[in-house]
Amino acid sequence: MTPTMTPTTTKASSVTDATFVMSARSVAELPAPTFAELVFAGKSNVGKSSLINVLTGRRKLARVSATPGCTRGINVFRIAAGDAVVHFVDLPGYGYAERSKSERRAWGPMIEGFLRERVGLSLVVVIVDVRRGLADEDLQLLEFLDSLGHASVVVATKLDKLAPSKQKPALATLAKSTGRKVIGFSAETGAGQQELLQRLLRATLARSADA
Repeated sequence: MTPTMTPTTTKASSVTDATFVMSARSVAELPAPTFAELVFAGKSNVGKSSLINVLTGRRKLARVSATPGCTRGINVFRIAAGDAVVHFVDLPGYGYAERSKSERRAWGPMIEGFLRERVGLSLVVVIVDVRRGLADEDLQLLEFLDSLGHASVVVATKLDKLAPSKQKPALATLAKSTGRKVIGFSAETGAGQQELLQRLLRATLARSADA
């Protein structure tokens, strides 16, 4: 049974351990889904690594690079918070044209296979840049997740790059486009950190209740 968390009391600062487990080039290489898996997906250069680092309170847990498309495998991190242990799973960023065609062709089936096959998947965090909005790939991913019955949440990063007066309208536009609530997030200011963490913990609790 998946360990449980208490979302009303657990905060980002209570992450007691966060370690890199492995980077897999195929679903078959991944460890058995012993822990609940919280998955992070999005286009290249939307700030996935920075988001993971902020949530865990570890500056260098996930590799942050100025070069988009840096994540080429499925990266797994083991996170301990309170009495629970979960896996954060960072999927390769999609939509970066300067990677080789063979790499781009390989990532699509790898991501799709992971989402279809992993039984420990609790929630998928679909990350977009609030300034750029939703790309076709983002909408396709959301539709695919819905077809599989996976719970998902949209997170709009780099909120600090917008003027305060433009933040709420931008989030409202994204919410209308996706038909779901959107969490605004900034790795610089910490905006949205606690709201997103609580959403992740609720998903873990929901899976525990179903186990």
